[in-house]
Amino acid sequence: MGRLVPAVTRALDILELFLDGDGTLSAPDIVRKLQLPRTTVHELVTTLAARSYIVQVPGQPGRYRLGVRPYQLGSRYAEQLDLAAEGQHVARTVAETCDETVHVAILEGTDVIYIAKVDSTHAVRMVSAAGRRLPAHCTSVGKMLLASLPEPELAARVPDDAELIAMTPNSITEPAALREVLAEIRRRGIAVESRESNPDVSCVAAPVRDRTGQVVAALSISVPMIRWSEERRAELEQLAAKGAAELSERLGHRSVAA
Repeated sequence: MGRLVPAVTRALDILELFLDGDGTLSAPDIVRKLQLPRTTVHELVTTLAARSYIVQVPGQPGRYRLGVRPYQLGSRYAEQLDLAAEGQHVARTVAETCDETVHVAILEGTDVIYIAKVDSTHAVRMVSAAGRRLPAHCTSVGKMLLASLPEPELAARVPDDAELIAMTPNSITEPAALREVLAEIRRRGIAVESRESNPDVSCVAAPVRDRTGQVVAALSISVPMIRWSEERRAELEQLAAKGAAELSERLGHRSVAA
């Protein structure tokens, strides 16, 4: 593997800062968050602005937001992958059926990133956004994706001495306990999260496969606890599996007939 280029790494670090907060930053904000010299930040910001990766916020001198170039790159990525667009379509269909919030997510490292989302129409519903990143072990989509990894890859991402953060008192924090849960998910083909990422929400998730049969994403249905029950869970598991199968088919996967 080649050597990382420090200037490029720092420029990407700056761009990734815009994923948090209100999406705007000043040069002093960047200096403080990344602990970089002011001159370095000034040069990097100037370069990113010149290439349209960031632009000044109208009416707020010295503050920046993402420019058109990241959007163009992201759009091209989605066009080539087709997963985000197809996922949004299927998520909408599933959400219309159950009137609960539906997500499609992918795995990156030990986190999940939501690439598609359709909200419930209920006044009480899960609040989230496409593009959000969460620890995989705290979510149904994440556990589904971790369970789908080959054992050597899972061990590399979640070693026995890994420190698993807790988002709620119900979060899994021990790798050994996580492995037991993942084994059950492999057996059932469905993942369930009970208030592990949000104390007021439970979720179910099913795997999404591409044309090669590889699991490339997961589709989940999130339900506030006031509408959650064992009967409802069973219904949503079937719906999530059906939605994930439809999305898999759209990606070229063909299941083997029983």
